[in-house]
Amino acid sequence: MRETARRALVASLVIGGVIVLALALWKLRLIIALLFLAFIIAAAMRPGVDLLKRHRVPRGVGIALHYFGLFLVLGILLWQVVPRAKTEIEAAVASLPELRQEANQATGIRSRVLLGIDERLRELPEASSLVDPAVELTFVAFEVFIGIFFVLACAAYWIFERNDAQRLLLSGVPVKRRRIVRETWDLIDAKLGAYVRGQLLLITLVATVLSLAFYAIGVPYSLLLGIFAGVVEIIPVIGPLAAGALAIGVGLTVSWQTAAAAGVTVLVVRLLEDYIVIPRVLGDAVGLSPLVVLVSVSAVALLFGGFAVLLAIPFAAVLATLIDVILRNRDPAKEETPTVLFPAKDVEA
Repeated sequence: MRETARRALVASLVIGGVIVLALALWKLRLIIALLFLAFIIAAAMRPGVDLLKRHRVPRGVGIALHYFGLFLVLGILLWQVVPRAKTEIEAAVASLPELRQEANQATGIRSRVLLGIDERLRELPEASSLVDPAVELTFVAFEVFIGIFFVLACAAYWIFERNDAQRLLLSGVPVKRRRIVRETWDLIDAKLGAYVRGQLLLITLVATVLSLAFYAIGVPYSLLLGIFAGVVEIIPVIGPLAAGALAIGVGLTVSWQTAAAAGVTVLVVRLLEDYIVIPRVLGDAVGLSPLVVLVSVSAVALLFGGFAVLLAIPFAAVLATLIDVILRNRDPAKEETPTVLFPAKDVEA
């Protein structure tokens, strides 16, 4: 009886500890997500920082140069895109009466599409409505700024301390397994870095090409549609379908010929991306099938909201790599990751 009571007590303590740990992690999920995002950014930057280090540029300066380049690109994009996007949004809102009249006169699917666009445009907030909750918006902007600063700072510190953290972890691993653990760590780091760099290239490429193509064939709001199509590249299958459907719907506001041209444009760009660009640029960066990616993105979006979608594929890639190494006994040293701007597995400086 005493032994049974002791085992029951130990089991209760273990179960209670697991529950408390799970609740604590759930409460800290935002911090954990931001830390994971910081690790992903660090993985994307590290090869460039190490390359500069080999050319006698200190790591701190290398990180600063990466961040300066990032903010410079974002500043140029905002400078070029925001005024044009503002003009397109104002034109869309101004066209509401004509759009409503055209929708009432149209029939069939074109009428439903026009009515749907009209309803979405009417949901856009007016400038005056954004002034009233100014304090709340300022607080949200401050929170976003703090979150961005936290992520960038953690990414910078992680580049400095990654090797020390790796040595600390390996010190607690049996000697015969240290090589596998180290190479698995390096493989995950290489996959995440290649994925982020490749995804940024794809988003930029798709947004630029489709914006120019939509403008050439006369689709309204070409810039906004192109940017939307580029951003939803993050979501497999559903993203391109949503971009194509939206382009066709907006094209119908002009004519069915414009809608057809918009749909064909999205299809052609997608085919070129799938069969030419992705194999050469991104390759099999994360080693996930489209089904796994789609399920991961959908599950994460339902559980944690839209922001976590950005982390769904990297997190699934980490789990898939661990499963390959632990359960399928694959040698991480023999796994390959694509070269995206930098060698897949950079040489330490």
